[in-house]
Amino acid sequence: MTRILIGTSGWHYDSWRGPFFPQGLPLKHQLHYYASQFDSTELNGVFYRTPTPESVNTWREQTGKDFVFAWKASKFITHWKRLSDACENSLNLLEDRAKLLRGKLGPILFQLPPQFEANADRLASFFRLLPKRRRYSFEFRHPSWYQPHILRMLADNNAALCFSDHHDAPAPWERTADFVYVRGHGPSGRYHGHYTRPVLAQWTRRIRSWKRQGCDVYVYFDNDQKSAAPADAAKLKAML
Repeated sequence: MTRILIGTSGWHYDSWRGPFFPQGLPLKHQLHYYASQFDSTELNGVFYRTPTPESVNTWREQTGKDFVFAWKASKFITHWKRLSDACENSLNLLEDRAKLLRGKLGPILFQLPPQFEANADRLASFFRLLPKRRRYSFEFRHPSWYQPHILRMLADNNAALCFSDHHDAPAPWERTADFVYVRGHGPSGRYHGHYTRPVLAQWTRRIRSWKRQGCDVYVYFDNDQKSAAPADAAKLKAML
């Protein structure tokens, strides 16, 4: 049974207290509250530092049985080692932590830096390092990646091209996997501002079409400034 999962990229933002989180809500209860409003979140903090096993276990325990976590891979993999064979230890560490989420683990996102231009050989070699049992999505931030042979490589590995509207390199909305991964960075692609209702209506039509095609759809709002992300996520959820 296909699912449409809508949420935000992370949930620990001071500006959300009041507009989204009730005033006085203890920080340790924020995820529990968030999970009462949305079915999924993208773990953004794990991009910057590897979480402890205790933290991952707590995330799993504080959410309902159908909640899903997308996991944004460490910047060691994408920005420092740039998908090279030297990523193997970092990928093993990612798997060691992510598997603690058990059935709540969703796709793993690899967000590449804007200075990283297309390298088909590097991407092909990287795919050979990845466990086959996971779902993967790639967010490219240099437009040179949007080439037919790169998209075919994603499709051959059932990896999703992340439909990102980031200002560095907005992605074409070309499905390459049996699931869809969307990241909304705000109407300007710079992490702020609310999406208009006509834009969200267009997303709604696309999402319904993907669902009819049998695809799971993951949508995460990353326009986190001034609590726009949870507001827009709630609006899109209601429209669907």
